[in-house]
Amino acid sequence: MQTLTITKPDDFHLHLRDGAAMASIVNYSAAQFSRAIVMPNLRPAITTVDMALSYRERILDSVDKKYNFEPLMTLYLTDNMLPDVINIAAQTESIKALKYYPAGATTNSDCGVTDIKKIYSVLEAMMKNKLPLLIHGEVADSEVNIFDREKVFIEKVLEPLVDDFCELKIVFEHITTKAAVDFVLNASSNVAATITPQHILLNRNDLFNESFQPHNYCLPVLKEEDDRLAVLDAATSGNSKFFLGTDSAPHSRSKKESGCGCAGIFSAYNALELYVEIFDNQNKLDKVEPFTSFFGADFYGLNRNHEKTTLVKKETRIPEAIPFGDDKLVPLCAGNACSWQVKF
Repeated sequence: MQTLTITKPDDFHLHLRDGAAMASIVNYSAAQFSRAIVMPNLRPAITTVDMALSYRERILDSVDKKYNFEPLMTLYLTDNMLPDVINIAAQTESIKALKYYPAGATTNSDCGVTDIKKIYSVLEAMMKNKLPLLIHGEVADSEVNIFDREKVFIEKVLEPLVDDFCELKIVFEHITTKAAVDFVLNASSNVAATITPQHILLNRNDLFNESFQPHNYCLPVLKEEDDRLAVLDAATSGNSKFFLGTDSAPHSRSKKESGCGCAGIFSAYNALELYVEIFDNQNKLDKVEPFTSFFGADFYGLNRNHEKTTLVKKETRIPEAIPFGDDKLVPLCAGNACSWQVKF
């Protein structure tokens, strides 16, 4: 049986929700990852240090004691945030970054930033304190084609931002296009990107198979095949600017299969196994460990993990659904087989 042993990875983009929903899914991540950058787009949004620390405690209370899992917290940027909050956050060990959501761009982003220039003083404080900016890179303009919103964001927001704050560390989250790959490649070493399993595995045709496929709907939305291939090439390239961030975002089956059609794909059930399968299919297993375990930690200035994880090449079927609070949750690639499994 083929085996692969790597340094235990981190997930640099994770949605855990809260309450019973969080308790039902957090251990899927804790089993596979040593640390995770936890997104702050709850209701209410996590906008203060005290809120982040309280949320962290709720997460840890839900993690099975057999796992050594560390949630790394983020704050949610708003038009009204003050630089003083950044100074406090920078002195708080468990807070590692701030998240920029363009208002209205994605789930629970209604209190996000309406104009990035409104937070320039905050970005200045972040740069001075060496706190990274995590970016949901889409414009929220309804007049812009949904498939072009990442590209337009690069041109209208990200390029000027990088020019104005050349020393600010920026993570371009869940990139989906060749334009985003090219931007990151051509940017300074202060700019990196996370890559999700869904944006490697799927293109926009996977949104429509006889009928609309709500469990393949996420934001940023899936793009064309050329874009998928560019993102795949970036992930498996061994370039340290690209690292693992699942953007696993659970929504109950009842909310996905409804008029709401909530945006988000839940990959945390077996995300690491899916990544390894992707790299294996590209004959790039030698590039797995840097992508999953080194590049993200290095960019954030974290120590690399010492614990090891072993995977075995053994086909197992992904369930059609798993419990999620008092509802069900459909994982990425539900009903399909995955050829790698974490060995516990």
